[in-house]
Amino acid sequence: MRAFDTRTLMGPVDWSGPTYSGFGDASVKLRWIKDAYKWHINDGPEVFLVLDGIVDMHVRSGDREPVIQRLSSGQMIFIEDGEEHIAYPCGDARILVVERADRDTECAGDGAEH
Repeated sequence: MRAFDTRTLMGPVDWSGPTYSGFGDASVKLRWIKDAYKWHINDGPEVFLVLDGIVDMHVRSGDREPVIQRLSSGQMIFIEDGEEHIAYPCGDARILVVERADRDTECAGDGAEH
């Protein structure tokens, strides 16, 4: 058994934290974040749950303008396979992400873009 207090989760670098890959094809990731990641597309669905803090998730499909969903503690979003997305934390946030363990992520940009 491994127990975590997500309220105090911090890592040595942004987007760091424990990963558990013991669910067959899925990885469960606890992450402390303070900066945006980058626009990317996963080769499978993703569950993104905000445990603490606020995150603005930008999601776009094809040539459409991004839809922005503000997520607070306890709120979750399901990213469909092939949807391009980027998470913008509003200050420090702690999140739980469930995605394919062997995910192949296609980056759509050179870094965080608003």
